Amino acid sequence: MVYNIDNTDKRKRIMIKLIKGGVYYTEGRLIKENVAFMVEEKKKKAIRGTLTYNIIKAHNKGSESDLKLSFDALVSHDITYVGIIQTAKASGLKEFPLPYTLTNCHNSLCAVGGTINGDDHLFGLTAAKKYGGNYVPPHLAVIHQYMREMQAKCGAMILGSDSHTRYGALGTMAVGEGGPELVKQLLNQTYDIKRPEVIAVYLKGKPKKGVGPHDVAIALVGATFKKAFVKNKILEFIGPGIKNLSMDFRCGIDVMTTETACLSSIWETDEITEEFFKIHNRESHFKPMRPADPAYYDGAVVIDLSTIEPMIALPFHPSNAYTVKEFIENADDILGGIENDGNKLLKNGGFSLRDKIKDGKVLVSQGVIAGCAGGSYENIVESAEILRGKSCGNGQFELSIYPQSQPVFKGLADNGYASALMSAGVLLKPAFCGPCFGAGDTPANNGLSIRHTTRNFENREGSKPAEGQLSAVALMDARSIAATAANGGVLTPATEAEYVKKIKKYYFDKTIYENRVYAGAGKPDKSAEVVYGPNIADWPEQIALGDNLLMKAVSVIDDPVTTTDELIPSGETSSYRSNPLRLAEFALSRKDPAYVSRAKAVKADEQARRQDGILPDAVLKDVGIKVKPDTVYGSCVVARKPGDGSAREQAASCQRVLGGVANISLEYATKRYRSNLINWGMLPLICRKFDFKVGDYVYIENVRKLIEEDAGVMPAKHISGTVVKNITLEIGSLTADEKQIILDGCLINFNKNK
Repeated sequence: MVYNIDNTDKRKRIMIKLIKGGVYYTEGRLIKENVAFMVEEKKKKAIRGTLTYNIIKAHNKGSESDLKLSFDALVSHDITYVGIIQTAKASGLKEFPLPYTLTNCHNSLCAVGGTINGDDHLFGLTAAKKYGGNYVPPHLAVIHQYMREMQAKCGAMILGSDSHTRYGALGTMAVGEGGPELVKQLLNQTYDIKRPEVIAVYLKGKPKKGVGPHDVAIALVGATFKKAFVKNKILEFIGPGIKNLSMDFRCGIDVMTTETACLSSIWETDEITEEFFKIHNRESHFKPMRPADPAYYDGAVVIDLSTIEPMIALPFHPSNAYTVKEFIENADDILGGIENDGNKLLKNGGFSLRDKIKDGKVLVSQGVIAGCAGGSYENIVESAEILRGKSCGNGQFELSIYPQSQPVFKGLADNGYASALMSAGVLLKPAFCGPCFGAGDTPANNGLSIRHTTRNFENREGSKPAEGQLSAVALMDARSIAATAANGGVLTPATEAEYVKKIKKYYFDKTIYENRVYAGAGKPDKSAEVVYGPNIADWPEQIALGDNLLMKAVSVIDDPVTTTDELIPSGETSSYRSNPLRLAEFALSRKDPAYVSRAKAVKADEQARRQDGILPDAVLKDVGIKVKPDTVYGSCVVARKPGDGSAREQAASCQRVLGGVANISLEYATKRYRSNLINWGMLPLICRKFDFKVGDYVYIENVRKLIEEDAGVMPAKHISGTVVKNITLEIGSLTADEKQIILDGCLINFNKNK
């Protein structure tokens, strides 16, 4: 643990303090609720004094506690937009009722062959024309940088189908959700949620030279994630330290708040924010935003920026955080633990990382600076200055940099930074999210890559442990990656690098977008035809929930957390993103390769039931208890804490098209994964005891009635071999619409039946 939470251990270098319980922000200070002694009326006013409260108020059609939010704009990339539009079309879509931007930054280099990648892009362009949307061609910009440059506005709300939809530093409250939530907005429905708690992130001090936004972000994630301190809450960044951060720096922290498991984020705005909008020719989209005095928060995180050191998030999670210095000093012990974790993923072991230690130094094989987190102008500029006149070397180590948009790339070229980087041996590549989700720059087996990207989950970087191929990714800030490159691949914190921190002014060239982006928001052409490639398939039909439910556990995952990259791996598999049945073949392929065949067997028995009106004799004999008529049969996945990571709905929809009817867990890692399950007609069940195994059955009698009557708990029978136990399952709070979606079998059915 590297965080001095209580400020008692003087050996710890980083000061991040977590304050539980209510706090007031007044006169520039945080005061705990039990010290402030605010009367009830003053507290009520203070609760309404946050930035969060006022943005939500302006977008809420529901009550104070039960929110029904309408967003100002939507955004999707090419992993998700085909499925979203297909779902909306099947649900009655006529035109996009709000600005919807389709970007192409995820799969533009990773198609497995044929025309499927280009077909999806043509689908996106023609859909934007027909329904009135914006279309950003491949390589022009990654999804979130385009939205920062062209769409984010102070006081606005944006919903995106990517988990890192975060524009809080620009005064926009943005939420990353699964595709069905965007479908609801396209159908003029609302985003329904209980009012979330708001956590103040109080920044003070100034980062030292060599410390970048990823260092702050990794420290924040490390301090909060495992404690679930901000899970499903909104982070509101305040305090005097904000003025000491550039806009690129703020955005670099902000985009990583997703990894804390928070719902969204928002920041105070100031003259630096205003300057950003001026640079991007959107002065009218700025307004000053500050919380009232006093403002009330449900807790707080205090970060002293001056104490932040270069950080590293080691495999296999962004919260596995250490200072670079501490890691190097204890590399053998720390890497030994990661080796053990990695070898659990392999059939025959053989994963090694301690061999990277040479003479007390840690050698890495690859560096990558990319995407919505790493590829910013200032990150790359400082990297160029660290590498100016130096060489990345001609050994195994290599450094690739992906500027996050063509305007940023042009700014780097115009100011001479691109030339300095190329002269140092850096490979400059176009705007692409590939290294962030396993579709580019996968290191060699047993390789160790350092990346300024958003995630480093197992399997995320493209390796295939089921086939004996496993590499590892550690997250670091661009500055320390550049310092490592300048040192020939020897892990080096940027605070030890000698360089001049001088950043030439950035000029945004809007003509790049004016000459390539299809800007059709609000201008639908109903005569236009959407072009379908041969791989683009409709969603298979789903049936309504029966009176009773029998499910078979076809995968049981005992890991502490199960990410969406395990539920449906990204990378080249996502090339099949527009064909639900083909994509489903990859579900759990790297975690539980037998899952698909087991799920298909259950689905076949359910199809026989639908045809004959009764479950096959073999199933009834196997279950061993009397099952009532009108019992729907399906598969379920059991996992301790599923759904950390991506917002991609395929983590749920792939289970559904294979006959999935539920997940059973101790808890759900994110709100968005639970929402994806619901929107695809699956029950997000919770069981307080984890004693399931593959092949077990769970039977819920009168399940439909229980949901209709809003039962919080459901009595069920757990059948394991010949042993039958009565258990209690929980489904948690459901809105009226969510209940009906589950009863109808999925969101598409729900809208058809309205």
